[in-house]
Amino acid sequence: MDEPKQKPFALNQGRVIMLILGAVLVLIAISTAMGGLSSYQQLKQAANEAKAEAEAAPGATPAQ
Repeated sequence: MDEPKQKPFALNQGRVIMLILGAVLVLIAISTAMGGLSSYQQLKQAANEAKAEAEAAPGATPAQ
């Protein structure tokens, strides 16, 4: 009968899960704002083009 009242900002299991889900949501929003998968695809395409150019000119040395 005499249960102690829970503090309004106490971390219980439900609140911890909500905090974790919120952190994941923030990470997704940041990665999307930074370019997301489209930047990765552009980087991959540029790397493949550089490899193709290097293979096309075997006598040329890549600039450093």
